[in-house]
Amino acid sequence: MLDNENAKRFLTDFRNYVVKESKSNLTRLKKSSSKKLYNSIKGNVKVSKNSMSVDFQMEEYGLFQDKGVSGKRKKYKTPYTYKSKMPPPKKLDKWIVRKGIAPRNEKGQLMTRKSLQFVIARGIYINGIKPSLFFTKPFEKAYKRMPNELIQKYGLDLDDFLEHTLKDFKI
Repeated sequence: MLDNENAKRFLTDFRNYVVKESKSNLTRLKKSSSKKLYNSIKGNVKVSKNSMSVDFQMEEYGLFQDKGVSGKRKKYKTPYTYKSKMPPPKKLDKWIVRKGIAPRNEKGQLMTRKSLQFVIARGIYINGIKPSLFFTKPFEKAYKRMPNELIQKYGLDLDDFLEHTLKDFKI
């Protein structure tokens, strides 16, 4: 018999695994240059007699890194797409500096940072952001390891559970 204490333990293990593996994936995929997204990934577990909740928090752009964003030309299987606006070039400045990107033009002169920001933003707008699934994969893997009794007791369905958890992100 699954009591609330065991349910809470399973859900806490679930949360800990998803957070740990998501952070590990960010590092492995080299998507953690500022550590801002990495450090923002957290989760909460609440269990009562008739209900339970697990919610995760991360920086808003983490959802776009995970699910991807379709560009104007390159499409991905994602609910997000660039329609008429490209990402703000200024938001790329610190990333460009951290990555040490400093291309030269045909004359050997360094490209201005403002020009570089625009070129990268336009590239993202056209090609989109490829889904990394840094969060989705560990979430799905941990869900599959959850005891059937817990899934049945709370009526958990993987797709609904993931959608609800992502929908309730604290941004």
